[in-house]
Amino acid sequence: MSNMVVVKHLKKYFDTAKGVVHAVDDVSLFIEEGKTMGVVGESGCGKSTLGRTIIRLQNPTEGQIFIDGEDITSLRKSELMRLRRKAQLIFQDPYSSLNPRMTVEKTIKEALVMSKRVEKSEFNVELERLMDLVGIDRRMRSAYPHELDGGRRQRVGIARALAMRPKFIVCDEPVSALDVSIQAQILNLLMDLQKSEKLTYMFVTHDMSVVRHISDSICVMYLGQLVEKSPTDELFAAPLHPYSEALLSAVTSVDIHKPNKRILLKGEITSPINPKPGCRFLSRCPYAVEACQQPQDLTEVRPEHFVACCRSGEINVV
Repeated sequence: MSNMVVVKHLKKYFDTAKGVVHAVDDVSLFIEEGKTMGVVGESGCGKSTLGRTIIRLQNPTEGQIFIDGEDITSLRKSELMRLRRKAQLIFQDPYSSLNPRMTVEKTIKEALVMSKRVEKSEFNVELERLMDLVGIDRRMRSAYPHELDGGRRQRVGIARALAMRPKFIVCDEPVSALDVSIQAQILNLLMDLQKSEKLTYMFVTHDMSVVRHISDSICVMYLGQLVEKSPTDELFAAPLHPYSEALLSAVTSVDIHKPNKRILLKGEITSPINPKPGCRFLSRCPYAVEACQQPQDLTEVRPEHFVACCRSGEINVV
């Protein structure tokens, strides 16, 4: 199976009055066509910035980005519309991402106009197809965002993204603003759409339960860097990085006979402004040793399971 997305040594820095923020710092990854890669980590780790930079909503500082075999790293502004037909974004907040003055119909049709894939005479047919596809009743076509609940708003956002007929979609915490019951509906919708529309996803979230449900593989980010990358089932069964262990320990266990032992992290969080070389989890890691002060590269410890930790040599390869 070919790779839909390939990222090589991607960096995204922001200049501030106090120094340079290393929001995304030397990240390399790939996403197979038709698969879902989850990206997890606490707020401020850079996961949303990573997704937005990959689809060029933000320009990278360094590195290379390939989507569907094309190097999009240096595309000029005039060339980005062609990229938008390949790669789209589903936003976190379904209310603020919609124009309050545009109805459902106008919102989706605007995307159809921008896509240039559908003749104007076929707009209504395509509009109804998209509304049916994402589960919006056709009678809602004249409704404004404030007249819709959160689930319907997010369905409109999904329909708008699909109007461009993309191959790759970055889902930036698309269910975090929704009620739990609605979250399940949207997640199942995204999974159904992936099969029917042959989509590839990057799913950004801080919810480990959500990412386990939808992802084929998971990348764990900490302060702009990937610290672990693994198939989903293996990460939940045997996390290798101390930060991944702490994240998973916060997931509520449904087994009353085997409750999770919560790992409480101590110490100060390293500043993302001009960080020093070495592991950025050093100040909070219960296993920290002198070797942690050196840069840690992602190393394949088990098949398809990578970890950036000096303890990786102590882990038995199985």
